[in-house]
Amino acid sequence: MEETIKDPPTSAVLLDHCHFSQVIFNSVEKFYIPGGDVTCHYTFTQHFIPRRKDWIGIFRVGWKTTREYYTFMWVTLPIDLNNKSAKQQEVQFKAYYLPKDDEYYQFCYVDEDGVVRGASIPFQFRPENEEDILVVTTQEELETLQSINKKLELKVKEQKDYWETELLQLKEQNQKMSSENEKMGIRVDQLQAQLSTQEKEMEKLVQGDQDKTEQLEQLKKENDHLFLSLTEQRKDQKKLEQTVEQMKQNETTAMKKQQELMDENFDLSKRLSENEIICNALQRQKERLEGENDLLKRENSRLLSYMGLDFNSLPYQVPTSDEGGARQNPGLAYGNPYSGIQESSSPSPLSIKKCPICKADDICDHTLEQQQMQPLCFNCPICDKIFPATEKQIFEDHVFCHSL
Repeated sequence: MEETIKDPPTSAVLLDHCHFSQVIFNSVEKFYIPGGDVTCHYTFTQHFIPRRKDWIGIFRVGWKTTREYYTFMWVTLPIDLNNKSAKQQEVQFKAYYLPKDDEYYQFCYVDEDGVVRGASIPFQFRPENEEDILVVTTQEELETLQSINKKLELKVKEQKDYWETELLQLKEQNQKMSSENEKMGIRVDQLQAQLSTQEKEMEKLVQGDQDKTEQLEQLKKENDHLFLSLTEQRKDQKKLEQTVEQMKQNETTAMKKQQELMDENFDLSKRLSENEIICNALQRQKERLEGENDLLKRENSRLLSYMGLDFNSLPYQVPTSDEGGARQNPGLAYGNPYSGIQESSSPSPLSIKKCPICKADDICDHTLEQQQMQPLCFNCPICDKIFPATEKQIFEDHVFCHSL
C-alpha cells in the first residue's frame, strides 16, 4: 500500500474481542518469505455485511488499538453477498510495504467505524528453511534463544487464552442470538397476527368507505332535491312577503280608516252626550212646568171655590190660533187669568220655527246639530231667545213670563 493513500478509519478504543469472529481468515501461513507478495484470504460470516471503507491491516502481535497498524489494504465489496463465491475474498499485500523484521504479525479486518471484525493467527516474515540450517551457537546465544523461546511460548499462551475467551464469547453470543431469534420469531408471529387483523380491519374500512361513498351520493341527490325545494320555498316566501307587505299596507289603511271611524265615533259620542244633557235639561224643565201647571190648577180651583164657582161646571173654550191671543172665559166676569198658562204650556205650531235646511216643523238632526254646537246655552222654545248656561234662573223666569 502506498503511503500517499488516505489513511483508513481507525479508533483509539482498546481491544474488544467480542467482534473478532465476524470475519474469518483462511490459509494463513506460519512464515512468509521476505521480498515476496503476500495474499490474504478471508471469509465473511452469515450476518456480517461489509461496507465501502472497510480495510485489512497487518498488525504486530500485542497491539491495543487499530491505530497501531503497520500497513493496510482496502477491501473489495462483493456484487452479490448471497452468492457463496462472494463469501470467499482475498487481498494482496505488495512486498515493498511488508515488515522487514522477524517479529510476529497478524491480519486484522477493520470496518469503517474503526472496529476489528476478525483477526488471524500470528505469522513471521523469514525464510522457510531457517529451521533446517545448523547453526553453531555459543552458550550466550543459546541462553538468548531460550529467552526468545519463552517469550514466544508466552505469546502463544496469551493467544491461546485469547482464542478460548473469544470462543466462550462467541458461544454466549450465539446463545443470545438464538434467544433473540426465538423472540424475533414470536414477534414475527405477533406481527403476522396483527397484520392479519389489520387486513381485516382494512377490508372493513374499505367496505365502510364504499358505504360512505354510496351514502354521500345519496346525500348529494337529497341535497339537490332540497336545493330545488328550497328554491321553490324561496319563491313562495317572496310571494308571501309581497302578500304580507300588501296586508301591512291594507292594515295601515284599515288602521287609518279605523282611526277616522274612532274619531267620528268620538264626535258622535260627544254629540250624544251633549244631546243627553239638553234632553235632561228639557225634561227637568218639562217636569218643573208640569209642577207649576199643577200648582196653578190648584190655585185656580181654590180661587174658583173662593168665588163660589165650580171649576168643572164652567164652560171652557180653547182660543183658536186666528185670534192671536188668549180669549176670556165667558163664565168669568173678568175672564180666566190663568187660561194663558194652559195655552202657553204647549207652544202653537206657528211659534215653532221651521228648520232653515230641511224646512221640517219638528226637531230634526240639523236643529240637534245646531243645539250640540251650543251646548252651553239655553234656547227659548217660544221666542228662540238664547240665554247663557250661567243664566239658568233668568231663562226659567223668561219662559215662565210667556205663560202670563
